[in-house]
Amino acid sequence: MQCPLAAMLTEIRFADLAGWAEDDHRDAFRAFRRSALAAKLPKTRSLGIDGSAFASAFAAAGRHGVELSAADARSFFETYFQPCRIDADGFVTGYYEPEVEASPTRDETFTVPLHARPPELVDIDDGNRPEDWDPAVRFAGCHGGKLLPFADRRAIDLGFLHGLGLELAWLADPVDAYFIHIQGSARLAMTDGTRRRISYAGKSGHEYTSIGKLAVERGYLALEAADKAGLEAWLKADPVAGRALMHENRSYIFFRLSDGLSDKDGPLGAAHVPLTPLRSLAVDRTMMTFHTPVWVAADELGFRRLMVAQDTGSAIVGPARGDIFFGSGDKAGLQAGPVRHRASMVALVPKSGPDQGQNS
Repeated sequence: MQCPLAAMLTEIRFADLAGWAEDDHRDAFRAFRRSALAAKLPKTRSLGIDGSAFASAFAAAGRHGVELSAADARSFFETYFQPCRIDADGFVTGYYEPEVEASPTRDETFTVPLHARPPELVDIDDGNRPEDWDPAVRFAGCHGGKLLPFADRRAIDLGFLHGLGLELAWLADPVDAYFIHIQGSARLAMTDGTRRRISYAGKSGHEYTSIGKLAVERGYLALEAADKAGLEAWLKADPVAGRALMHENRSYIFFRLSDGLSDKDGPLGAAHVPLTPLRSLAVDRTMMTFHTPVWVAADELGFRRLMVAQDTGSAIVGPARGDIFFGSGDKAGLQAGPVRHRASMVALVPKSGPDQGQNS
């Protein structure tokens, strides 16, 4: 048996995957090959998919060129992986890389900063987390050798980081900045004629709160209107109430410059791999081992395809919860915004044994 001994995983056959034979596996292979060339085996997460077991598949992907035939790409996954159904209710949403105008300096128009990660912000794990802290806390401030909760969105918005020189760029609209925080990356068209890319570098450590959900609960928006476009319009229509609502999501995101990426590349995901539109999946990083190929079937969306776990997000919680990366720009945003659908997921678990399929 190749599936981990986990209650949530059940071994099945590739023939059991409706739509598997019809998918074009070449883009999925290209996305997986990017993971393989990252040359670092992933950490094993709680779902039990062994990160060290990716060694054979990574080596084989590296030996192949980028351009496999569709049949050879499909054969690669069938040779090196065993499909294991995730026995949990699945759900998918969509995300994208926004493109917005920005300024390298603050002026009367561009007043909203996007911040680099503060030097005192440290990662929190089981090795350094104080005993009385929630296990979900993954970031904190370190002051004089003592760990303390970091400032939240409201405090930072009101100037907590002012004067520290952490501003990477300035935007004209706080709502645009908020959605860049939600998406975790952006392409910035700078007023000086240059273009910049930013990617996720950490967060304040506070729990993520969905303000779209709050807007529905409080009657600001009907459920069917509470997608990205509807929420954005409401926030911009009432700036005072919108700012107060945004502050209720205490989680604040920090960025790094990713100017080395090609314009053809997607943003860097949390697995340090450029994302591939409609083939990269954000997952719960505490449960799903990065770089795992995942078959996603969302029939209400008409979506059945093989993806690769290469990113994560604060709202992505659960073994069968996924966020589909749609690409960059406004068109991708329009496609991603309405996606809120039930889904089933099958993890492709690397086969055990010494260099399985060496000659494939």
